[in-house]
Amino acid sequence: MVRAFLLPLVLLGSQVLADNVKSTNIKMHEGIAREEKWKSIGHKGITLWMTGLSGSGKSTISVALERALVQFQPKPYFVYRLDGDNLRFGLNRDLGFSPEDRKENVRRVSEVSKLFAEAGAIVVAGLISPYAADREYAREVHKNASLPFMEVFIDAPLSSVESRDPKGLYKKAREGKIKGFTGIDAPYERPENAEVHIRTDKLSVVQCVNVILEKLDEFGIHLQQTFRPLEDAPASECAAKEP
Repeated sequence: MVRAFLLPLVLLGSQVLADNVKSTNIKMHEGIAREEKWKSIGHKGITLWMTGLSGSGKSTISVALERALVQFQPKPYFVYRLDGDNLRFGLNRDLGFSPEDRKENVRRVSEVSKLFAEAGAIVVAGLISPYAADREYAREVHKNASLPFMEVFIDAPLSSVESRDPKGLYKKAREGKIKGFTGIDAPYERPENAEVHIRTDKLSVVQCVNVILEKLDEFGIHLQQTFRPLEDAPASECAAKEP
């Protein structure tokens, strides 16, 4: 069941309604228009929201996508990767894994992603983000700021991710050592209308990346060029794929 969810912030363009902000006597200061920033780097900003179970391959594919955009194009793209685990060492180090903390985790990453996209970055945000309402909040943050947003469902059956278990977390969850673990004793609400749906138990890393690159081409974020696909190789299988 999708949890009841009220958007805590209502955005009107770049203006945040003051009634929803604790601080007083503040105003939004405008600078260089986003279009001018985008022109200077040659492409629009966009957020790719990578969601999926632990062990589905979000980080593996995100890193490969980052390399494809920065190192394997005729001209490097401005990319910033926001990894869920990495963020919990800094920005989100005060958050746990309760539903409330997960909601706040998504809220913070949504706002940071929006800022990078405003600057022209291709943001690759990889979070489990198990609740549909929270992911919809991330989408609305971008929509209300007129920024492109792409939900990418990194999908693999529970049996597959359990057999991979790269961090040993599923084993601990089954033994009762971890409570509230997504997919075991906490829900994961599968995306119903993701722009991209990738089965990592069926595709290699290269194939997964190329599917995303093709969708980026459709979004039309590049101002001058098209993406160069990676060349497949027999050894280029998803690091999180079943043995």
